[in-house]
Amino acid sequence: MRIGEIAALAGVTPRTVRHYHHLGLLPEPERLPNGYRDYGLQHAVVLARARRLTELGLGLAEVRDVLADDAGRELAEVLAELDADLARQEEAIAERRARLGELMRQAREGRLPAEGPVSPALSGLFGALAPSDSPMAAKDRTHLALLDSMMEPAHRERLFTALRPFADDPSLAARVHELYERLDGLADAEADDPRVGPLADELTACMPDELIELLMPMGDDLEQQSDSTFGEAFLADFAPAQAAVVRRMLAGLAVRVRGLR
Repeated sequence: MRIGEIAALAGVTPRTVRHYHHLGLLPEPERLPNGYRDYGLQHAVVLARARRLTELGLGLAEVRDVLADDAGRELAEVLAELDADLARQEEAIAERRARLGELMRQAREGRLPAEGPVSPALSGLFGALAPSDSPMAAKDRTHLALLDSMMEPAHRERLFTALRPFADDPSLAARVHELYERLDGLADAEADDPRVGPLADELTACMPDELIELLMPMGDDLEQQSDSTFGEAFLADFAPAQAAVVRRMLAGLAVRVRGLR
């Protein structure tokens, strides 16, 4: 049989047959005097088996190993691994669909965060926070959404749990709203504005101990975060006086971290 004939018989394309030759998955047949490959029935058997294995989800390297193992032990092991992998994929898909369903429900109810899809923990925090027209509050939400995508799930859950008092405690929420307004008032101020120091100190003081404990692994490095590449980009997102507040607040938080050790 010619290559086109065996490809049609096995349900593949001639290009696939050539690719299998290149990978060593299908042995090259003898050639006729005119140079054409002469395929036999066993070549079709191998091709058909390879097609069925790839349809199950096996990679070509795995198919080659299976075909080389006449006893079939390799196939049993590979199929077990494939089944376990599919089970993991099913679980992941189910989790993603559940998350998607929650986001769709939030969208129907008009509660989908403006920052887009975020983790359930951050979505819950956003939903509990009182609405605010403060530009700094809006900026903080975008920063939290960025952290949401950067942090490990366990640490992320602890962080947003530690921030929850800012939403659930009316007096603390009102205090934060007032601090946001004062930060907004520094939008056009210089870094040496006399309001910077007192505001930074008050922001440092209002941070709950649970949040400080999360920062403890950073220790003395916390104060140097503003000098890192990420820290520089983070501070560049603020006006000069606002950035000065954040820088001084980080120094104050480093002091509180050392005090809890």
